[in-house]
Amino acid sequence: MNPDRRDEQAVTARMPADVDAPDKVLYGLTFRQLAILAVAAVILYGCWNALHTVVPTPVLLGAAVVLGGLVFGLAVGRRDGLPMDIWLASAVRHVRAPRALSTTDTTARTPDWVQAPAAKVMLPAPLKLPADAIDEHGEISLGAAKAAMVAATSVNLALRTADEQAALVDTFGRWLNSLSTPTQIVVSAQPVDLHSAARTLARAAEEMPHPALADAAADHARFLDDLAERRDPLRRQVLIVTRANPGERSEHAARRRADQTVRSLSGLGVTTRALDGHATTAALAAAADPYRPPRPGGLAASHTIITATPARGPRTRRTS
Repeated sequence: MNPDRRDEQAVTARMPADVDAPDKVLYGLTFRQLAILAVAAVILYGCWNALHTVVPTPVLLGAAVVLGGLVFGLAVGRRDGLPMDIWLASAVRHVRAPRALSTTDTTARTPDWVQAPAAKVMLPAPLKLPADAIDEHGEISLGAAKAAMVAATSVNLALRTADEQAALVDTFGRWLNSLSTPTQIVVSAQPVDLHSAARTLARAAEEMPHPALADAAADHARFLDDLAERRDPLRRQVLIVTRANPGERSEHAARRRADQTVRSLSGLGVTTRALDGHATTAALAAAADPYRPPRPGGLAASHTIITATPARGPRTRRTS
């Protein structure tokens, strides 16, 4: 046997696609499906006992067949990867949910000097975000719990040997098995502003100590401008959100878990760092609006006290 082929088979493993599928209890049905069918059977039996002396039997049988078929389809049917009952419940919540949200207080009373419109106007509902504060250490307050974010680079397994791939997968698996709190891995692609990089490089080229370096920097700046015009460059961002349990007494439990994640993933050969308050705020802002370029000065954390030195005007001298 070819040794390279043997090495490739050493890291091959079968993984079932339905690892999150609920357990089958009876006749291939889950507990939730059996509960739906049992409740429907009890209701149909009660309706039969209450109406069989008033309504003809063929009518009751026809109605029972139709309703039973609908209930069975509701119990075992699926739509968009979700059970039919959960999908219908989500559809009802979506229809009843407000179409506009606002961060201001929409429950305040309208002033007397404002003329009320003749038609009823649908006011926006208050926007309630899960995060309400970010401290300078990067811990996100989620009500009773806290979370922290870790930024990481990616690794290309295709460029590694079979033994290296097995070691990387084993390291990543050990980190996954060590998790005891909800953890989220977000991989996103964000646009890159090459025009700003080209302008910065062009300004730096003017201060180069040697003409050859200046020419090379200017040529690279033109290349970046041309690349931004012809292509839509993207960069891949990997964010890991670690959470602390609501009952943990440690004040910085989320930050400690983020530091543990950084140490655990260092064996993968990726660059990881726990984000502070400013970087976390910028990451959340970019996730909310990924196509807006970041501000040059960055975004301050929510609890940061912003101070500025007052501008001094030109001094004037009095003459007598």
